[in-house]
Order: sequence, then C-alpha cells, then structure tokens
Amino acid sequence: MKSLKKTLENTPWWLVTIIIIALILIWNMVADQSYQRIASALSQGLLTTIGVTLAAFFIASIIGLMIALAGFSRFRLIREFARFYVEIFRGIPILVLLFYIAFVGAPEMVNFYNWTLQIPIEAGWIEKAKTRDFTLLWRAIFALSISYSAFIAEVFRAGIQEVGKGQTEAAKALGLSNWHRFRLITLPQAIRKILPPLGNDFVAMIKDSALVSVLGVQDITLLGKVYSASSFQFFETYNVVAFMYLVLTLSLSLMIRAFEAHLRRNDH
Repeated sequence: MKSLKKTLENTPWWLVTIIIIALILIWNMVADQSYQRIASALSQGLLTTIGVTLAAFFIASIIGLMIALAGFSRFRLIREFARFYVEIFRGIPILVLLFYIAFVGAPEMVNFYNWTLQIPIEAGWIEKAKTRDFTLLWRAIFALSISYSAFIAEVFRAGIQEVGKGQTEAAKALGLSNWHRFRLITLPQAIRKILPPLGNDFVAMIKDSALVSVLGVQDITLLGKVYSASSFQFFETYNVVAFMYLVLTLSLSLMIRAFEAHLRRNDH
C-alpha cells in the first residue's frame, strides 16, 4: 500500500495527461481520413520547421560563442562591442528583427556586396548579386540566428565564468597557450553547465520558428493556415499543428531533463 501511494505521488501526472491527449490525436489521425489528409499536407512543413531550427541554432551557437569569448578579451573595445551586440539584439523582438533582416538587411547586404566587388563585376568576371538571390528562407534563418545568438552568448559567458580561475591560472603556469587553456581546461568544464540551458534555447527556437511563416516560409504554421483557409477545417488543422509542435518540444524537453539527471548523477 505504501509503495502504491509513493508511486502515485511520484507519478508526473502532467506528462500522463499530455500522453493521453496525444494518443487521442494519434487515434484521430489513424481513424479519421480528414486528419490523415491534414497530416500529409503538413508533413513538408514539419521538415522545413526542423531544418530552419537546426540551421539557425547551429549558426546562433557559433556566433554566440564568438561574442562570449569577445566579452573576455583584454581589449576594451572588443568587450564593449560584445556587450553592445548582446544588449541590442536581446532588446529587439524576433518578429521585428525578421522583418528588418528580410526587407532592410538583405537588400543592404546585397548592395554592399556589389559595391565591394564593383570592379570584378564591371569586368564581367563575376555576376552582380540580386536581392532575390537571398531567399526568404535564409533571411528567416539569419534573423533567428542573430536574435538567439545574443541569448546564447550569455549562456556561454555564464558557463565560462563558472570555471574556477585557479584552474586556468594553473594551466597558464604550466605554459599552456590561451587556445589550449580554453580547449583543454575551460571548455570541457563549461560545457556541462552550458548544455542544459542551450537545450532550453533550442526548444524555445522551435516554437519561435513559427514566426518565419510571416515571411512566406512554408513551415508547419503557414501550411496549416493555408490548408485551414482552403478546407475550412480550422479545428482539425490547428489540432494537428499544435500536436506537431508539442511532439517536437516535449520530446526535446524530456531529453534535456534526462540529460540533466545524468549530469547530476555523475557529479555525485
């Protein structure tokens, strides 16, 4: 009796409820032909959502790491630039940044490219770039990357600061270069602190990737909007849209929780 009571107390009922709802939706998709048609119509959008998120997060992580390292530079100008970058892009809403990159940043980057290569273009060695060559898909990826890189930079900064100065000073006393100290001492220890919040940012980016639909990128949200408008099956369509996002975010959240538990066990 006590073991049963303990089991009931420790059961994550929120997860059980979500699983029940998911099973109901899955059954509807299997048994109802309209749900099958909707799921089939949105499947390409699912691939686009995953692709946009993976590409944007990879680019954002690289930029974020560079900005975080710039914040530890011995040159004040570089440190000020890193702080400026973080504060500016953390303060701009993602939707505004999407529009800005798509309709202001992309044309200006193309104009700058053509200006810097003016002589080779006039000589006919290379072709002049056009704004339409920079697709809306990549404009959306670039905007997401810029926005999230500011938050990821703070994650990296906090993780690096967690590493004790005594260890880096000891490595310096052994004659290790800055790069070797970072690669062999700082990064391996910081990564244990960094990975869980990075995973949370990845989950958040999956949800925010729905914003790219405003640029016409054919992700889950846009295809759901188009299908529901043409079929008038708003209830069924947005059930499937919500279900797809829920599967992505919930599965990743559970993986992150399992990884955090694994790290805690190893620490003990």
